[in-house]
Amino acid sequence: MLTIKVLGPGCPNCQRVEKLAKRAVANFGEQAEIEKIADFAEISTYPILSTPGLVINGEVVCSGRVPREEEVITWVADALQAG
Repeated sequence: MLTIKVLGPGCPNCQRVEKLAKRAVANFGEQAEIEKIADFAEISTYPILSTPGLVINGEVVCSGRVPREEEVITWVADALQAG
């Protein structure tokens, strides 16, 4: 099962990233544990300079912007193939 973390304080961009991740996972008919990380101490343990951030199976795939839906689908597909 995929583990996805959305890093950020819960701003509108963070919420959009979470929705994109949920849609991408649903496209594959897979299940994923999607966790929102708003604690800045925990966010700072990841190599990102700004939020929102997206982490899939422990790997930071995006930070500082809202990715396109196609990008998120590709990252989820890659994680499913690797996993």
